[in-house]
Amino acid sequence: MLNQFQKFLLLLPQRSAVGINALLFTSYWLLLTISGCASTNLANSANTTVTNVSNQTQEKTGLIRLGFQKGGAVPIARQRGELAKKLAAQNIKVEWAGPFDRCATLLQAINANQADIGGCGDIPGLSAIAAGQELCIGAVQRPRPESLASAIVVRGDSSIRKPADLIGKKVAVNQAGAGEYLLLKVLEKENIPKEKVQRVFLGPTDAAPALYQGTVDAWAVWEPYISVAELEHGARRITTTHPAPTYGVMLVRNDTAAKSPEAVKAAFTALGEEYEWLNTNKEKSSEFLVKEIKISPAVARRVTENQGPQELVIPNADDIAKIQKTADWMLEQKILPRRVDVAAVVCPTAR
Repeated sequence: MLNQFQKFLLLLPQRSAVGINALLFTSYWLLLTISGCASTNLANSANTTVTNVSNQTQEKTGLIRLGFQKGGAVPIARQRGELAKKLAAQNIKVEWAGPFDRCATLLQAINANQADIGGCGDIPGLSAIAAGQELCIGAVQRPRPESLASAIVVRGDSSIRKPADLIGKKVAVNQAGAGEYLLLKVLEKENIPKEKVQRVFLGPTDAAPALYQGTVDAWAVWEPYISVAELEHGARRITTTHPAPTYGVMLVRNDTAAKSPEAVKAAFTALGEEYEWLNTNKEKSSEFLVKEIKISPAVARRVTENQGPQELVIPNADDIAKIQKTADWMLEQKILPRRVDVAAVVCPTAR
């Protein structure tokens, strides 16, 4: 069973992380993966693919490069082909960078000028900005408190039944990413000192076998890994909804936002329409998910159900204030090396 799971993971391109990483994300599907990033080096991620991508900094509105994670809205838009047609009608060519299994390497690809736009959770996004990446927030996906797209999972035969049982145990999380944020917020809610639970910093590719081999006792993670673990490997949740659900953010290279504002705006308009399509075509969305990350139809349907409907919007003052609250909490927890002024890192195209 473990071998099958490892084979599944090998089908999910490896990604390294950028600086410091973070919950869940992003838009309807950005929550799938976003949600989490760890620090590593892109050069070490041999299985990550970048398709049809130029390394040239964009100075005109005629090209936009969309980076994407596995299972997100962007790869589904790529499969459907409608987004590219809509932008082509405006004389904007689309190039695609990916897929990535988590946010950190997507952000690193943007930082390395291999993509212009990418969707992540606000946790890894804030971590990257605090680490000095030249990024701005162009659009957001508001959190859904009822979403089941993140959880702490354990092996089916584990004696761990509730968060309090994690005391003295090892929990796999992606450092400064969605997993670490989820674990810390769960411990905070349950009044469990964080020092009583050992965090083991692993990305999804390493965390899954670590859980099933017993190297770690639990795993704080997001979709589609949750549904794969539950339906194919007998894992179970010890948490349901997130105690502090986070935003998904669409991040843009600062120079792209400055030099190609019309292309950025057009891309977000088209992506917003893709989310609308996903919300009203769940069965078809699941089929695209099966093709994209090679999961079973049953897992794809569960992932779709757990995510629920999503909407991509331009951040307003309330959104900025809430993301700022998250950033300040991360600074207090020493997850961020410095304070991020969220209002100051909103893209000019979103003001």
